[in-house]
Amino acid sequence: MFLGIDVGTTSLKAGLFDSGGALLESFAAGYPTVRGPNGLVEQDPADWMRLIDQAIAQFQGGFDLSGLGGIGITSQVNTHVFVDENLRVLAPAIVWQDGRAAPQAAALDARIADADKLRWWGVPMPVDASHCLARMQWMHETRPDIWARTRQVLLPKDYCIAVLTGQRISDPISNIGMVDGGLALIPELLDLVPDAAGKLPPLAAMSDLAGVVRPGHPCAGVPVAVGTMDAWASMFGVGIQRPGQAFYLSGTSEVLGVVSDHVHPVPGVLVFPKVGELTLHAGPTQSGGASVRWFCELFDTTPEQMAADVAARDPSRPCPLFLPHLQGERAPLWDANARGVLLGMDASTGRADIAQAVFEGVGYSARLLSDTLARSSGGAIEGFNCGGGGFRSDSWNQIRADILGVELRRCAVADPGVLGAAGLAVVASGGFASLNDALSQFVSFDRTYTPNPRAQARYAAGFQQYVDTYHATKDISHQLAKR
Repeated sequence: MFLGIDVGTTSLKAGLFDSGGALLESFAAGYPTVRGPNGLVEQDPADWMRLIDQAIAQFQGGFDLSGLGGIGITSQVNTHVFVDENLRVLAPAIVWQDGRAAPQAAALDARIADADKLRWWGVPMPVDASHCLARMQWMHETRPDIWARTRQVLLPKDYCIAVLTGQRISDPISNIGMVDGGLALIPELLDLVPDAAGKLPPLAAMSDLAGVVRPGHPCAGVPVAVGTMDAWASMFGVGIQRPGQAFYLSGTSEVLGVVSDHVHPVPGVLVFPKVGELTLHAGPTQSGGASVRWFCELFDTTPEQMAADVAARDPSRPCPLFLPHLQGERAPLWDANARGVLLGMDASTGRADIAQAVFEGVGYSARLLSDTLARSSGGAIEGFNCGGGGFRSDSWNQIRADILGVELRRCAVADPGVLGAAGLAVVASGGFASLNDALSQFVSFDRTYTPNPRAQARYAAGFQQYVDTYHATKDISHQLAKR
């Protein structure tokens, strides 16, 4: 058996799989996120470890884990934990949504020439508020006492692996923006922040062995894989194995990517260093499932009821236009000061109409990213392998297929990041010769959504309105964001 764990933005998910990839049992539980002024978004790393222990305890209740072959952990990235030499957490983890380092990011970005970005990364990627270097600079400027005591800055999965195994290690892909095309940390970049170079863990391949669980922890002696970021683990979990394939992951944010042998530098997307045969062009938006959560909290309802309201709504009714920039926007706009917009309401607008607008607005944000990815990768995207909690709603999935204009194939496993993490554990422990061999056996699909040509034409006009509205309201949004 193999255990996959995903330390997500709002919850920890885990799955116990047999050697053929069949899901034996799953676990999911949420943890609190603290939000405060100036874009503060924080979590307590102790909550991640508490739920890992709970997941293992649950699995031990139904299975003999003495035969556990390996553990794989993936996590949210651009969430950073500052720890001392004894692995003590010095401050709450700064979540990727946190925008307080935006001034430091802008100052660092202004110091990096586009030519250097192209030399390091192949594309002019920005340094934004979630970039590790911006977080380091923020800590150096505003909490010099913590910065002086910081031994390492760790990602969530790396912190959890360090607690379990005692080994502080990371992988290059999770450190996107800090490594170059050769998967090595960039000295010139790190030199921009005092002492930054010495505060990052060593890097190893994602399918390498990080270590074994230490005595005193559940499953002592079990191998633990180095693992990788949630987007890559989920990409593996929806079966991406070769150039030409594309994926769409829906959780707190929407993450889209395409694998291509071609790179055409386009601002707004991330191009990862080549790993094996995979050169990934990808990007995360800021608010996919987060927009659904906002709507449900506003109207005191559930995502299931929201989807039912949309499915029962008269499609001939007018629908407002929604920009899901509730906490800025990431790819492809990278605008921390973007703000949400609900435009075009009248006295007849009801809850179901706004629900429809939220579904469509998130779909439009994905369309903008998809179009940018197509330019970056040099070819049209013909379809997406899909996964994540945001793909449970058939009505929303059809809306997204109509907006994107391509087929969406939904992965049968609800949490592809968990499956991908388990797959990496299988390879790290020697269960399969390669990750592709594991994926070929592990991944299957349960439904395909095909675009409706009539709906496509209507959504093409709506998408253009979405783009126009962002640009028309940008200055006002920036003014409101700085109040």
